[in-house]
Amino acid sequence: MRIQIITVGKIKEKFLREGIADYEKRLRPYVNLQILELAEERRHPSASVSAEKDAMEKEGERILGAISQGSFIIALTIKGTSWSSVELAEFFRQRELAGKNHITFVIGGDLGLSQAVLSQSDMRLSLSNMTFTHPMARLLLLEQVYRACRINSGEPYHK
Repeated sequence: MRIQIITVGKIKEKFLREGIADYEKRLRPYVNLQILELAEERRHPSASVSAEKDAMEKEGERILGAISQGSFIIALTIKGTSWSSVELAEFFRQRELAGKNHITFVIGGDLGLSQAVLSQSDMRLSLSNMTFTHPMARLLLLEQVYRACRINSGEPYHK
């Protein structure tokens, strides 16, 4: 399985970088993983609503330009569908059985995802009804992908 994660912004916190690196290492036996960090659009801290919208749209254009052709696109958003770990594992299994095993997860920056990205997505997924920072969402997503891979391999995981 090929999994691409496209994110906006760099991870500043050392503990998150270390956790992400750990899950990247754990995932190597299971998936071909690519994480692509795109730069956040620069804006003034007191930018207007329209300036923020413009920034989000520019980020969205870069995101759409980075998505691999033929990939199943999953946008992470709080307004998305919620899945259990077992349901995510089953989704991966079904994609692999169908020979459609390239999946792109998209995590926006602090402004979220543009309407263009949401419209191009095949699915919207929510990690929780709670709000997380975008760097934390990356760590949580990697943990869930790892858990789904373990489930599909018949290996133990915590329920």
